[in-house]
Amino acid sequence: MVETVKEYLLNKQYKELKAFLNDANEADIAECLNDLDQEELAIVFRLLNKDEAADIFARMDDDTQERMVEILSDKEVSSIISKMYVDDAADLIEELPANLVTKVLKNTSIEKRKQINEILKYPEDSAGSIMTTEYIALDEDDTVKDAFDNIRKTGLKKETVYTAYIIDKQRHLLGVTTVKDLMMEDYSCSIKNVMEENVITVNTTDDQEAVAKMFDKYDFLALPVIDSENRLVGIVTVDDALDVLSEESEEDFEKMAAMAPSEDEYLKESVWDQYKNRIVWLLVLMLSSIVTGKIISSYENAFAAVPILVSFIPMIMDTGGNCGSQASTMIIRALATDEISPKDIFKVWWKEIRIALLVGATLAIVNGGRIALQYNNIVLGTVIGLTLIFTAVLAKSLGCILPILAKQLKLDPAYMASPMITTMVDACSLVIFFNVALALINI
Repeated sequence: MVETVKEYLLNKQYKELKAFLNDANEADIAECLNDLDQEELAIVFRLLNKDEAADIFARMDDDTQERMVEILSDKEVSSIISKMYVDDAADLIEELPANLVTKVLKNTSIEKRKQINEILKYPEDSAGSIMTTEYIALDEDDTVKDAFDNIRKTGLKKETVYTAYIIDKQRHLLGVTTVKDLMMEDYSCSIKNVMEENVITVNTTDDQEAVAKMFDKYDFLALPVIDSENRLVGIVTVDDALDVLSEESEEDFEKMAAMAPSEDEYLKESVWDQYKNRIVWLLVLMLSSIVTGKIISSYENAFAAVPILVSFIPMIMDTGGNCGSQASTMIIRALATDEISPKDIFKVWWKEIRIALLVGATLAIVNGGRIALQYNNIVLGTVIGLTLIFTAVLAKSLGCILPILAKQLKLDPAYMASPMITTMVDACSLVIFFNVALALINI
């Protein structure tokens, strides 16, 4: 699409380009605009259908939005902001530099500015920060006809019209209904007889990730957000919930790789920022390997007596690290999807113990048997076999227990992932290996 747009621009076929854009999907247009230079961006954006321009603008990445605000006139900025949903406008304000924020706010209506400030006052990771204040609100005394009149009158400016919320004069949330339910009733029917009073809600201060997970659990398109006095202040829609889950997944992947979460896309983040995100954990893990070195040096006499033991260290450490990583990955995922909770720690541990015994026994038979045959030394094969069993049990125990303990301590379980588990298991597996060797081999 980018190539097609550039070709139209090169040949100055603006009429054909406008027709092409009118037939294209908004998400595809936004992605295309991200790849255009400043001059091309200005031309193409001004060719867009005015009714679609705000939605396309909201779908652009942060850098492109910033470039757009710089090149657009005050009138054009005002037109876009007036048509943007409040939550999208709040996101824009948060990402823009101060000088451009001033330009945007200057061209925003007083009412919309008030709504944006309402969202921006909430903590960054709260339900209030991702909600929108544009929803269908119905009065408790309305009839079904009143409800449809309200939807027709205000629906175009709302984030969703499928779900409507019934409130009293003080904006206390009384119930919820849907357009489908309203369509099944007579126009004269009272809203009170149609609404569902058992409403699932979230509070403005609830964690946004927990709120996003509720969409998966209940299959909602929107969730009402209330304050401490049960007043309806906004709604969280399913598209914002998906954005939260995507961001949280990216953060967890980075934490599991022993990195601080990135603030920007990979290619847009500077080398220095990437360095800062990585170096701290690398230093911690490197310094922790001092323990491993101390353990190895303390068994120098064993090496001198049976030099072949040294050659098995990488295999045992790698096996332990892999066993621990498997367990921690499964448990971190289960915690993230609420399949398990900290109270299940003993059930989880007992299950991992049984898995570890099966895994360890298989590894012991295959590798211990191979070593016994290769070196014609049953005792050496037994040492390796027992070490693998004990290491598998220890690694999987640490891999399941540490993420759960982190969760219990209000820490992110993702920190207890592969690099951390591997470092701990390395040291422990060496202690097991040398003690088994000392017990079975006459050293």
